[in-house]
Amino acid sequence: MSNPILYVKQGCPWCIDALAYFKQKNVELEIVDVRTDPSRMRDLEQISGQTMTPTLKHGDFLVKDFDLDELEQALAENPQAAKKLGLL
Repeated sequence: MSNPILYVKQGCPWCIDALAYFKQKNVELEIVDVRTDPSRMRDLEQISGQTMTPTLKHGDFLVKDFDLDELEQALAENPQAAKKLGLL
């Protein structure tokens, strides 16, 4: 499976937190800044139905427009996804 995709916007405080979180956990990501690559905004809208960031996609696992508490809750509810991300 390819690396998880983290959709971000430069300057977004929640994105900064998410990037630091995944760096601390040593999770290798494909980071897509939808402001510097507007064509990827369409990808974000298509997979998540919205344009908010951060949004994480890994296979069928999707967490959209999250803060770290919401991310950790989603991971707790989806232990298989957490394991695939290397977070268990």
